[in-house]
Amino acid sequence: MIEVVAKLVRGPVFLAGENLECVVAFTNPLSALSTSASSETLAWASAQIHCQFHASDSRVQLPASEEPQQDVQAVNETGAVHPFHSTKILFCDLRLDPGETKSYSYSETLPLTAPPSFRGQSVKYVYKLTIGCQRVNCPIQLLRLPFRVLLLHALQGFQPLHDDEVAPSNPFLDDDEICKKDSRLLDSAMEILMNVTSRRTLRESAMMWLSWLCSISGLRGCPPLCLGRTSITNISNARGRVGTFCIFKTVYKLGEDVIGTFNFSDGEIPCIQYSVSLQTEESVQEEYRRSRGQPLSVSTHAQHQESCLHTASSNFSLPVPLSSCPGFSTNIVSLKWRLHFEFVTSREPVEAPTVPENQAEIITWTGAEHIDVNTFSWDLPIRVLPTNPLLASYVSPASSSHSICI
Repeated sequence: MIEVVAKLVRGPVFLAGENLECVVAFTNPLSALSTSASSETLAWASAQIHCQFHASDSRVQLPASEEPQQDVQAVNETGAVHPFHSTKILFCDLRLDPGETKSYSYSETLPLTAPPSFRGQSVKYVYKLTIGCQRVNCPIQLLRLPFRVLLLHALQGFQPLHDDEVAPSNPFLDDDEICKKDSRLLDSAMEILMNVTSRRTLRESAMMWLSWLCSISGLRGCPPLCLGRTSITNISNARGRVGTFCIFKTVYKLGEDVIGTFNFSDGEIPCIQYSVSLQTEESVQEEYRRSRGQPLSVSTHAQHQESCLHTASSNFSLPVPLSSCPGFSTNIVSLKWRLHFEFVTSREPVEAPTVPENQAEIITWTGAEHIDVNTFSWDLPIRVLPTNPLLASYVSPASSSHSICI
């Protein structure tokens, strides 16, 4: 018997374009002191990265040349399997004495254009690293390591910098250390994410709060403000103004909180209740749709609901799950994020309870049993980008280490 243990060196989550490294250890677990101990031999072992694509027959119509085929290497798995790279042979004719262990390293770069890991209602993209090995005159054994891929479209044109193209910016670091740091794709990705999802500048913050104070105090001449990452929007229906809504930015990373605030103090229409849902829209590209007018597939990831009658202001915080997929687009499907708002407003004014100044008794206010209401909804598109794959690895359900005995 030989034990095969494969471990992803840096965890099970990667950015498209990163280098995947895996260490595969082969062990003869029998002790040399055992009377039945003997040497074991493996004929060969190999490694290959696969992306398995699944499509829903009721939602996606693929051309004949792209119809899913049975994976001849995978038992009980259907779908189109795309090997990203040619098979790499780890060794041939390996002999292990009792108690002996030998390790081999596999390394491959994921394509920058690879689709992200995604399990949607229309399509699924599943990544696996397959380790194959065989003993003489025995069937082939497969060890599969699932891993997750995050896609950042801004890296599509990424080109590693050479040593002579980078100028030192820190006098306490030598040129080699700076070039090595700046040329790494992960560092470039984190810099892009920080710039795109960072909070507003000091000037934007001051202007936002000035406009917010104007809306609260009812001053004229302060129009709704939209400053890239910060926006204040009037909420209104056909009968009048309900209030204002402020969101501090519209671009987020996985794991961040979407925070927004409402101001109902200057509204003309009483708002009885509101709800906010963090949702994704999965849309099949037109040429691959099974039918015309095919609806979007909407999934809700977080929700906040609150009663707000006679409330001057309110706020919400919705976390973007680290396990969810950031927005992306391929030739078959696209995924977009949005905030879905639903408001329940009263058709008639609702008087607030009043208590006389010299009232000594406790007064219990009972709300109206019946209120004639209107409801309306509103969708606000937002962008959700990947996060640091090291951070996503901490909450990934997939293990970075797997083993089999052959």
